[in-house]
Amino acid sequence: MNSDLHAPLGQNRKPDGQRPGILRIGRVVAGLCLVLIGGFSLYTAFRDDGLSRKEPAPQAQTAPPPSGAPKVPTAAEQDTQANGMPRSDPHSGANVQKMVAPDGSVVTKFSPKGRDGSGPVLVDAMQTGQDPRMAALPNEALLETTPAGRLPIVGPDGRRPMDQYARPWSGARGTRVAIVVSGLGLSQTGTQRAIKQLPEEITFAFAASGNSLQRWMQDARRGGHEILLQVPLEPFDYPANDPGPDTLLTSKSAANNIQSLHRSMAEITNYTGIMNYQGGRFLSDPKAMEPVLRDISQRGLLFLDDGSSAQSKTSVIAKGTELPYAFADVQLDKQLDVNAILQKLDELERVAKRNGQAIGVASAFDESIDAISRWTEEAAMRGIEIVGVSALANDPKKP
Repeated sequence: MNSDLHAPLGQNRKPDGQRPGILRIGRVVAGLCLVLIGGFSLYTAFRDDGLSRKEPAPQAQTAPPPSGAPKVPTAAEQDTQANGMPRSDPHSGANVQKMVAPDGSVVTKFSPKGRDGSGPVLVDAMQTGQDPRMAALPNEALLETTPAGRLPIVGPDGRRPMDQYARPWSGARGTRVAIVVSGLGLSQTGTQRAIKQLPEEITFAFAASGNSLQRWMQDARRGGHEILLQVPLEPFDYPANDPGPDTLLTSKSAANNIQSLHRSMAEITNYTGIMNYQGGRFLSDPKAMEPVLRDISQRGLLFLDDGSSAQSKTSVIAKGTELPYAFADVQLDKQLDVNAILQKLDELERVAKRNGQAIGVASAFDESIDAISRWTEEAAMRGIEIVGVSALANDPKKP
């Protein structure tokens, strides 16, 4: 048997012309693959994949309108003309600047566009209420430093302290009730109990002659309460009944009363308005009242009359000074008994359902705090919304 194992290496090999064309066929196939790869590369290089950056088309040059032709205002200009004040345009965009870094990368810089002209710009924003996280801190733009101390003012953008520190409410035109607990700061235990026990919808009024007012004010604001400042006014039986230091008197000059008012105002911040502390005689004297209420109005505050004096001239003077004002409808705790106060709260509810709204005032007595706490727990179930007193003020600057 012949076996190739015994044949010398390289012997008995078929000549080249007689070998199959395997190598030749491989070369052809490889060449075709190279051609296909090259063609596909050229195709992908020149194909538009939608990712290439397109240069913006040049803006068409519009011919200027002929002289004498009326100018058609833009929507923003029409809005400005209608309101008499420029408005910020939320769709004005930004300046976009592209820069090439030394390493060849492109850096894009965005910056706000400037605006034409100068002066104030009206920015449409919610004007009522304060972020609860900042409620214990004053808005510095709404304060001015005076010899009497820091006093509330209207901000450069027109924002009033009455709006900044107001307690927000639903806006529904249902039955609304405001309850003001006054005299806070005069008794430490009473003040602490009111802040701890009463719901946040209750408005607190701090007496300017009280103690630790700044501390109590901050606690109340952190708890969500709207607050007022009580300023002592001359009662009919003064000086036998003396409301305290810096009482505003009918016998004082307007300048002296304003100075006393400012010293009281500087005791705390973050209040929406002023409430009288006593003051039957002062409230009945238009000559004494007018400069005081005018100053309160110019500072963006409201005035709450506790309704204790039938001879009060508050409403007449307030209308002439554009002062936001309100009157208490019911004195809740003339009789210091929980059941009697609950009956007064029911009376307040009847007034609110008849008129759409009502304001009740009480002092920070234990009986008053207990009765108000009990009554407010059930008020919502009867369709009553308890709001801050600022929500019920007659405000000439609001429709």
